[in-house]
Amino acid sequence: MNANNVKVEGRDGEHPERLIKKFSRMCQKFGITKEYKKRKHHVKDSIKLKEKREKAEKRRLKDARRKNVRSKI
Repeated sequence: MNANNVKVEGRDGEHPERLIKKFSRMCQKFGITKEYKKRKHHVKDSIKLKEKREKAEKRRLKDARRKNVRSKI
């Protein structure tokens, strides 16, 4: 199934709320909601790089803490 063709077909007697829930789950599965939120506000490239560096540093520190805790055990 292609993300451009998200389609929800309901059975007889199925509540519309359930169809909406199905649709939103499919959108999340295909990453449509994530992409929408990403495109909603423009972020400058310099800010993207800064956030990427900060995220990487946070990940390195977290891995170092985990490694340190494991070596003490």
